[in-house]
Amino acid sequence: MTGATHMTGASFMFVATLLCDPTSPTLAPALVESLRNAWGGGDAQWLAPDEAAEFTLEHRPDNQWDVWADLQQMGVDLIVQPAAGRRKKMLLADMDSTMIQQECIDELAEEAGVGARVKDITARAMNGELDFEGALTERVALLKGLPESVIDEVLENRITLMPGGKALLATMKADGAYAALVSGGFTAFTAKVAAELGFDENRANTLMVEDGKLTGEAARPILGRAAKVEALEQITARLGLSEADVMAVGDGANDLGMLGRAGAGVALHAKPSVAAECDIRINHGDLSALLFIQGYARSEFKG
Repeated sequence: MTGATHMTGASFMFVATLLCDPTSPTLAPALVESLRNAWGGGDAQWLAPDEAAEFTLEHRPDNQWDVWADLQQMGVDLIVQPAAGRRKKMLLADMDSTMIQQECIDELAEEAGVGARVKDITARAMNGELDFEGALTERVALLKGLPESVIDEVLENRITLMPGGKALLATMKADGAYAALVSGGFTAFTAKVAAELGFDENRANTLMVEDGKLTGEAARPILGRAAKVEALEQITARLGLSEADVMAVGDGANDLGMLGRAGAGVALHAKPSVAAECDIRINHGDLSALLFIQGYARSEFKG
């Protein structure tokens, strides 16, 4: 089967995608067929055996979110989206807990001996309970005096890429897409992650350093929720793209602005308060899910 959805008629306006954790692919054909029959969908197309499948629909089902909740209990993500224009021309991605598996500031804080305190502030900020700029300023202040060399040590020993990221970047870029990494974290980390994964540009905050040590301050202005929306606006304008051409992905409250504006806003393993505001929620799949929902089969993945 190819990744292309077979549009058997103009009446098919939506695509339903089912996918699961690629490390334990357990998506049963019977489950896919059962849902396809219940919703009156087109023929199922398998994007990866036991892992991801899709079928076309005439309408968005009224019981989509009830079915979604049931499938979540079975370890299956369900995404229903318009069929037209789902293969995007730009990727706009958060970094911490999205393209990498950690929160960089939490890892620096562990080295500074204030890990638990900073981790608590991070969690509350990402859940939208705290003002992002205030929370970042407070956490960075706790890093004062930390040797700058610790950044490289953390990058080397504590930071791991989110599974599926390399395939996501390589496949979209091979298809001509542009990729931007926009983070409320720090340039010392985004530069390395962007280079390793193949992003075209990266934006983040800058940790101030003096005499080889962190000063406990970040350069102003602080890049938060508004800066991610600005990146969306500026980059699409520069490239001559529409916001509908963009797939944005993130997990925290400071990502909601760009997730809401992008043609496809993906909440990836997101905080519940964040996921609740997004139509595309990936809780079981990894970053390769962002290719499946664009209709790419695993056989078409690059990288």
